[in-house]
Formats: sequence, structure tokens, C-alpha cells
Amino acid sequence: MTDTVTIRRALLSVSDKTGLVELGQALAAKGVELVSTGGTAKALRDAGLSVKDISELTGFPEMMDGRVKTLHPKVHGGLLAVRDNAEHVASMTEHAIGAIDLVVVNLYPFVQTVARGGSREDIIENIDIGGPSMVRSAAKNHEFVAIVTDPADYAAVAAGETTLAQRRKFAAKAYALTAAYDSAISQWFAFADQGETFPETLAITGARVTELRYGENPHQKAALYVPNGPAARGLAQAVQVQGKELSYNNYNDADAALELVAEFRDADPTVVIVKHANPCGVATAATLVEAYEAAFQCDSVSAFGGIIAVNRPLDGPTAEAISGIFTEVVCAPDADDAAKAVFAKKKNLRLLLTGELPDPKRPGLKVKPIAGGLLAQTRDNGSITRDDLKVVTKRQPTEQELTDALFAWTVAKHVKSNAIVYAKDGTTAGIGAGQMNRRDSSRIAAAKAKEAAETHGFAAPLTVGSAVASDAFFPFADGLLAAVEAGATMVIQPGGSMRDDEVIAAADAAGLAMVFTGMRHFNH
Repeated sequence: MTDTVTIRRALLSVSDKTGLVELGQALAAKGVELVSTGGTAKALRDAGLSVKDISELTGFPEMMDGRVKTLHPKVHGGLLAVRDNAEHVASMTEHAIGAIDLVVVNLYPFVQTVARGGSREDIIENIDIGGPSMVRSAAKNHEFVAIVTDPADYAAVAAGETTLAQRRKFAAKAYALTAAYDSAISQWFAFADQGETFPETLAITGARVTELRYGENPHQKAALYVPNGPAARGLAQAVQVQGKELSYNNYNDADAALELVAEFRDADPTVVIVKHANPCGVATAATLVEAYEAAFQCDSVSAFGGIIAVNRPLDGPTAEAISGIFTEVVCAPDADDAAKAVFAKKKNLRLLLTGELPDPKRPGLKVKPIAGGLLAQTRDNGSITRDDLKVVTKRQPTEQELTDALFAWTVAKHVKSNAIVYAKDGTTAGIGAGQMNRRDSSRIAAAKAKEAAETHGFAAPLTVGSAVASDAFFPFADGLLAAVEAGATMVIQPGGSMRDDEVIAAADAAGLAMVFTGMRHFNH
């Protein structure tokens, strides 16, 4: 074995013809024999290149609608033969098998066929068999054979020779390609074709977009990947208009903001402010700038250095308001020129344009690594309407209380448990997140509302006359009584506690209206 291999024969068979002709011309100029199949051979011949058909190499015609053409010993023998193994060389001589030094393959467009809604028959026909077989054979024998699966690598072999380091790199890339390809096929069979939720083997692959500066902490490493296959559009597909590179924490927090604001994608102008993956202010108003001001006033201390997401194209006045304090990231479906001009003065602020907001009701799995395994669950895409609510108190809620309750409930879904959210007139009044008991979350949210009132000169905390949402049931009446102390008049919670009667009695004694949703929204 030598480090450098001169390419004397190349086999080219590609679905994506990008750069094919230029590569063929470069190889032909170096005296490389070109062997090809079907449409690839035609494209090369149309460019004036001499090409040997695969059927001429194998002595068999392409058959069965092209399903059988490269699955032949004269192809795979030429790929797999160990060139410095005497027995292998003797077999090649005996059976007139010529060596193949370069394979250029990209696979049938299976993922693209699924994405465009192809029929089951079309999808099955776009499962490549010969391509992955050649890729794997060439990659296994990378000490002698180069396998190129990406047009971006054509320039590396155009000179007519390859190094061992190149061939090793190509082989690793090739096996990643076939792994991702088979993963996409297995997922389609499991989820789309068989309707499974949790297949026996969960094959998930992703393509690296970029390495990040570091992870949650500087001593950790991090990277961004996108799924190999159909996926919802989100932050990974967003256009970054300006600002420095996004960090791991930026992505994590911005995703939390985007998922929450997506709940309001069909609502009036809405602004979400997130800090450390928890919302610290959410508001809906007649304009974006009014919504931002209301969301900001909920917890102006936490908003400093936060992440903002909006459900409408960003305008100049809103950008001006946001620029009043330091903000890490702003996510919007779009932004007008005035908004871009305002943010251009804030060089460190990242502006991300996401296009259409993701569908909060979309299906899918969430996967979390644990020591020795993976936990998988379906996305929390549950939602409720007014018709789903069950009034359990003597007092019936007013229409405004119901509106505020549903708003608070939607926000609470995205607050780390234990979650308590007060809301009034389309604005969060106080948010309590991530406490070990629900009473403390209630008190923290109320304290934040009191501080906001003092800071911004409100006549009273916005919790007075508010609706309060709890992401899970109140196991004791103490959490509800804390809400009473804060001035809430309406409670929305799942219900289902052994002490529901005690909690309902406490609500009745305080003159509260309370509804049960029958649905819990833990978010750990």
C-alpha cells in the first residue's frame, strides 16, 4: 500500500448532477477512464466525454427498471479487492476484474421525495440500493479506493490522485451519509408508514451546522446540528441579520422564546421576553411596541440581557424600545428596514429572522439523554379551549377572567415547573418558576408583581384582579391562598389532587372563580 493512489478508473453514478461535468472533464484530462450509469452517463456524453457503460463493464444489461445494474462482482470486486493481497490480485486476474480507484456517488432523493409528498410507490422507488452498496464497499477499502459523496469534495480528486488522509476522511463522510440515509428510511417506515410512536430502534441522525464557542459553561464544548430529514423550521434555519456568533445558551434561550411566541402566532401582536429559558414577561397588545412595554414591565430586572421573540414582523418603534436596554437576541418572523437600521447601531445584538413561526401543535419526539440511556416522549402539543374548562367553584368566572386565565395557562406551559403565572388584560403580572413547591412559586410571582408596581408606579400590583395559572394541581390549599393574598380573583389549574375538595372550598371561601383543565403542563 502506498499513501498516494493514482486514479486510473472512476465510477460515477449520481442523482445530483451538480459539478458532474466539470469533474468528468478534469478526470478525463488526466487520462482517467470514466465508467457510469443511466442519466449520469448521458450527462457526461452530452458534454462530449467518452464514457463506458456499467453494462459494458459487467457484461450484463441494466434490468428491472434500473434496480439491478451495479450489484455485480465486476463492480464490487473492483472496489473491495485489497491491492497488495496476492490472493485478491489472483482472483481479479482470473475473473477479469479491473480495479476501480474512485467512486463518485450520491443517493436517490429519498428525503426529498418524502418532503414533497410523493406517493408510497414513489417513496419506495427512491430507496437507493446499489448506491449505498458501492459507497460502503469503496469506503471499507479506503486504503486503495476513494469514495466521494459530496460535490463539495470534487475539487479534491480532480487532479487525478488521492492521499490516504483524504481517503480516510471521505470514508468517514460516506458512512455518515449511508447512516443518515438509512435513518431517514427507517423513520419513514416507523412513523409515516407504520404509524408507530416509539419504534423498536430509534435511529436519529443530524448534520453539523457549526461548532459553537463553548457549551453552557466555558469548559464544555458544543455544536449545532440539524436533523437529516424533514423537520419544522426554527432557529437552526433562521437568517442571522447581524450580531456576533450565537452561543449554546443563546440557542437554548431563544428556542424557549420562539416556542412560546409560536403559541400566539395567530393572535394580536405579542412579545415574549425570556431569561435562562424561562419567560420573565409576556404581553399581547394592539401594537408590538405596546406589547413589548407591557412585557418589559412585568420583570424589568430579569429582562436585562434577555432574549426577545415577537409574533409579527419587527418595526422601527419596537426596535427603538428594545434598544433601551442590553438584549442578547431578538427573534422575529421578519423585520422592516427601520428596525434593521435601529439594531445596526447595536453591534452585539443578534437579530434572527425565522420566517413562519413553528406550529405549536406539531407532532414529534423530544429526546433527553440520561446516564446509560435516552428518554423519549411526544412533544407537549396539548392545548385547551374554553369548552374544555370545568368550573368547580360556586362563583362563575367572567369573560375577562376566562380570557386572562387562558393567556396565563398558555404561558405556564413554557415555564419550568413548579410554574405559577399571574396574568391580567393580556399581560403577565408575575411569574414564579422552577421552585420545589407550588406555594413558593406563587409567592415569588407575587413578589415580582409587587416590585414591578413599585418600579413603574402602578397604583397596585397587576396581580390584583388577575387570573393565576398553575401548571399542575394544587396539592394543598396553601398555594391557592398565596394567590389570594396577591389579589387574584380567578384560578386555572389541572385538578386531580386528592385534596381537590379542600382547595375548592378554600377558593369558595375567598370568593374566587376556579376552573379545571384536566391537562397538566409539567416542564422540567
